[in-house]
Amino acid sequence: MAIKSTIFKAALSVSDMDRNYYADHALTIACHPSETAERMMVRVLAFALNAHEYLVFGKGISDVDEPDLWQKDLTGAIRMWIDVGLPDDKRIRRACGRAGAVRVYSYGGHAAGLWWRQAGGKLERSSNLAVIDVPQAASRALAK
Repeated sequence: MAIKSTIFKAALSVSDMDRNYYADHALTIACHPSETAERMMVRVLAFALNAHEYLVFGKGISDVDEPDLWQKDLTGAIRMWIDVGLPDDKRIRRACGRAGAVRVYSYGGHAAGLWWRQAGGKLERSSNLAVIDVPQAASRALAK
């Protein structure tokens, strides 16, 4: 029998003066059995930093065709694709072709640096991609 995801609930109040965005969000976060608390909390951080009324959690880790978070417009077009961790460069290049903006929140300290050295040359050409490295101390603190 497969282990089911653990469901967490969070109340998030966002006051982003740079984007002029102010809203409260009631989040329901499904933590996949293979997902660490650190990864789940980096997903929550990514939500907080990109909060929007249409931003939702995707299937991410359990479905290769969906990101960890995404924002679609009313026509179904993908405005924002957000992945967490150290995704495959082919996945990110494909996302750059599908979405208006792509963000990757990498974490893991030295492993994130190695990932960027391997994938960076292939990804640097994508004008709609931003890679944000979450310092290891910060991601571990979030997990606690």
